[in-house]
Amino acid sequence: MTTLSLQDGIDEAGSPVGLLWKPGAEPWTPEVVAREYVGWRREQAAWHEGVALLNLSHHMYDMWIEGPDATRVLADYGANDFERFAVGQAKQYVPVTRHGNIVTDGILSREGEEAYILSGVPASQHWVQYHAERGGYDVSFVTDPSSAFRPGGGDPKLFRYQIQGPLALELIARVFGGPIPETKFFHSTPVTLDGRAFKALRHGMAGQAGYEFIGPWEHAGHVHEAFLKAGEPLGLVQVGALAYATPSVESGWVPSPVPGIYSDPDLAEYRTWLPLFGIEGKRPLNGSFFSENIDDYYVSPYELGYGKMIHFGHDFQGRDALLKAKGDGGLRRKVTLVLDPDDVRRVVGGGEDPGFVLSYARQRVETSAGLAGVTMQTASIDPVGAVLSQALIDAAHAEPGTEVVVVWGEHPGPGTDPEADLGFPRIRATVQPSPFDRHARTEYRRNA
Repeated sequence: MTTLSLQDGIDEAGSPVGLLWKPGAEPWTPEVVAREYVGWRREQAAWHEGVALLNLSHHMYDMWIEGPDATRVLADYGANDFERFAVGQAKQYVPVTRHGNIVTDGILSREGEEAYILSGVPASQHWVQYHAERGGYDVSFVTDPSSAFRPGGGDPKLFRYQIQGPLALELIARVFGGPIPETKFFHSTPVTLDGRAFKALRHGMAGQAGYEFIGPWEHAGHVHEAFLKAGEPLGLVQVGALAYATPSVESGWVPSPVPGIYSDPDLAEYRTWLPLFGIEGKRPLNGSFFSENIDDYYVSPYELGYGKMIHFGHDFQGRDALLKAKGDGGLRRKVTLVLDPDDVRRVVGGGEDPGFVLSYARQRVETSAGLAGVTMQTASIDPVGAVLSQALIDAAHAEPGTEVVVVWGEHPGPGTDPEADLGFPRIRATVQPSPFDRHARTEYRRNA
């Protein structure tokens, strides 16, 4: 039986947008983990006010990249600085197309001189593996899919537990019998618990203090139980899938932007190599913003705030395009929109408390002059008492305090004019900085 490719799906649908457009698509939340443990509001409050445990073991793909050419292939197809990349350090990997559009980022951890783990949604992993195979690089790949897509089921290769919140360091000291070594942001330190060795990655969410503990799955149960037991006196809260999907709105990370791979004729072979039933063919588009042109959904790493990660000291695919885009005043700005609570209750909640709101829909952001931008993710953030949207906004409207409106609705897609007045309700909103969280915005990466 022939496996359908992404290009097959595009051809059958008539266009990339025709393939991906799915009005009313359910928002993604992590698989396997319970939706809620004690309620999403208390779970969000835990990493703001106390201490929270998050299980990241099941929803990400992990790819081990090893061999004499591991660094070379990652550097050839990613914009990061590999000259300053220590063993034990992690970086947000930024792969881009020749036109300078992001393919989708991932977390890249350097495990050895020529050994890495690339984690996250698999679009960046596909990009690296394809170019390595096509270019004859001396490198090997081992992939562990997320638990929902692991053939035959079974356990992950790695556990990942985040401990976050103002009491995180106190809990960690209780578990390990004292503080673990002070570690720079996105660097790791080896730790041992009852003879079990793993690592602690200095990491945070929504600007809060904490670590991500990563190790062999055989130790998962013991480590998890140790944190639960030591956390009882501190009021440790386990975070479920609903609340877990929301902190990126505060911390300014845009999850899963549309890969810039669907329209370039030079990538036809790549699209034929990719399976249709993968992230590139199945991650839906929806919302009130609609365009027949998939290029209108592509994103520059500069728009995502990744400019500081781009290193022009080496040659890489997309370098010329990013050099041209550097300092481009026409690029959109990443901002946080604070949605008017009365309008949210009216539009989303039908006049009542809307409860939990989570959406990855691309909603139109407008001013009196017309279209000004598009939302990327919207979520209830109970500790700040608001529904927030991350959005990409034209520079002219990106100043904090600017008043805009969000058009809340589901465009039917191909066959209807993108600019048609479909009577969608409007939600007033105020532009604020991104990251919205002050600590994340000013101090989060200061000791990187």
